[in-house]
Amino acid sequence: DDSSYPVSHAGWWYQSRTETGKAYAIHTRGRTSDTAGDQLLIDENIEAGDNEYFSLGAFDVSNNAQLLAWSSDTDGSEHYQLRIRDIATGLELADVIPDTAYGGTAWSADDVWLFYVLPDEQMRPWQVWRHRIGTSPADDVMVYEDADERFFVGVGATRSGAWITIETSSKTSSEIWLIDAVNPTTAAMCVRPREDDVEYTLDHWGDVFAIATNHEAVDFQVMTAPIDSPATWTPFISHVAGERITQFECFATCAVMQRWVAGQQILSIVHRDGTFAVMPIMNEPHEIEIDANPDYDTTGIRVSYQSLTTPNTTALFPLDNSGLVTLKQTEVRSCDLSRYVSERRWAPSHDGTLVPCDIVRHVDTPLDGTAPAVVYVYGAYEISIAPWFSIARLSLLDRGFVWVLAHPRGGGEMGRDWYLDGKLLQKRNTFIDTNAVAQHLSAEGICDANKIVVRGGSAGGLTVGACITMEPSLYAGAIAEVPFVDVVSTMSDPSLPLTVTEWEEWGDPRVEPFASYIESYSPYDNTTAHSYPQLYVTAGLNDPRVSYHEPAKWVARMRQVSPETVVVFKCEMGAGHGGPSGRYDQWRDEAQTLAFAIDSVSSVTQQ
Repeated sequence: DDSSYPVSHAGWWYQSRTETGKAYAIHTRGRTSDTAGDQLLIDENIEAGDNEYFSLGAFDVSNNAQLLAWSSDTDGSEHYQLRIRDIATGLELADVIPDTAYGGTAWSADDVWLFYVLPDEQMRPWQVWRHRIGTSPADDVMVYEDADERFFVGVGATRSGAWITIETSSKTSSEIWLIDAVNPTTAAMCVRPREDDVEYTLDHWGDVFAIATNHEAVDFQVMTAPIDSPATWTPFISHVAGERITQFECFATCAVMQRWVAGQQILSIVHRDGTFAVMPIMNEPHEIEIDANPDYDTTGIRVSYQSLTTPNTTALFPLDNSGLVTLKQTEVRSCDLSRYVSERRWAPSHDGTLVPCDIVRHVDTPLDGTAPAVVYVYGAYEISIAPWFSIARLSLLDRGFVWVLAHPRGGGEMGRDWYLDGKLLQKRNTFIDTNAVAQHLSAEGICDANKIVVRGGSAGGLTVGACITMEPSLYAGAIAEVPFVDVVSTMSDPSLPLTVTEWEEWGDPRVEPFASYIESYSPYDNTTAHSYPQLYVTAGLNDPRVSYHEPAKWVARMRQVSPETVVVFKCEMGAGHGGPSGRYDQWRDEAQTLAFAIDSVSSVTQQ
């Protein structure tokens, strides 16, 4: 059994817990932190019923704390049914809205109206609707629609509760509309019309809006704007090259800014005069995130942090600067975590670029070139993968493995330029960087050159596929989870989910120069009569992001042209892109994956 540390909001304390033998979380609340487990909100185990899959989407308590808007997906297809529950009785209202997009709800200030998002036939969130509680969804009103197929639409609310926000964004630009939460039937107001290659986010901060944007600032700057003139931006925090601002969240007396600097997340408390102070956490590479902080008026900021050797920790940073207070740390039983060490290394790539990689091992694992290694990679969409703690990973480390998190170009760990150098016609840098990390590990004696396994999922699965087709002899094993491996075919079909918006990430292979360039690295198109590393591939039958037939098609080609290659293919018949949903199924799934990694290097030893 385990539970989260309670979160205070509007006179209630909210908590989630898991119980032995139950696959899903139970969400509760109480009037005090000690009674946070008393009143049931949602028991995911009950809602899952006999379904193989269950995912909770929206979980949005009304301002008066009487109603809960919640949604669920029961097959992994990402079609979410939205419902409204009377918390006191536990009964659902008659208001049921099918086929909504994941999450994305917002209450009006008086809790009479609920805003939500609908997807189009290609699963693109494109419309925001307004529903009056207690009426038929057939009477709902559409308040926003984005016909541009590159743009995804979301809805939310500022922490202050004053504004409903509609954000629509492509891979390269964004636009925000505002609705007064007190007057929710008024027309939405555009903050600033979209421009090519201009992105921005917005939060409400007292008498101004705070706006983080890349307008004339590749790694983003923070601007402010008057409430009555949101398009009039005034500089607040200046742009610093290489210091990518990724979040700026506002509270009554301060704001919290998240940046990526030299491959490390940093959180800072920002004052109204523009000065800011960094939250000190630890010296080793780590993740540091803004945790649940629903109250606008607060005396402390909750954060969560972890590293390759430190379990996930919830902490409070008091605004009086009295020092970080640990609230809860994930318990790891029967384990001395001081026996594991982590470090940051830099691997030289083909053009001299140094690629950061974070390494963890057991303290007794020698750095003499004999250890097996797993290299984990993603490297796309400017998504930065911070080091995270994994109990399951300890079983590899105890077996003498070195585990490595690579940060190739295409991610955002080193700033916006790092991302730009790994997309479109620079995409091959992602794969070359990853292979460079593997080569560096063996050259430096960190691992055995013949015992390296590469692992990644989705776009990271593309990286895995491209790495082994470029350098098949570099790896003993490869784990490609729901991999995007038939890039030419998928990106040539605009009727598929995500294709049109993805052209800004990969390019359109129907035209040059993208046709030739994408074909040069697409794993399916580059799988030939060659001996490849032992390969483990997964798919989800209901996956709307990477259709199951894409990895299946690659597996079929691999088996046809390289029959000597060991290929294991596993398709989840009742799940989607994220794999199994229940925690016990997830643990079993991870055990199988790690067993494959162990077998991959054991096979080398036997040979």
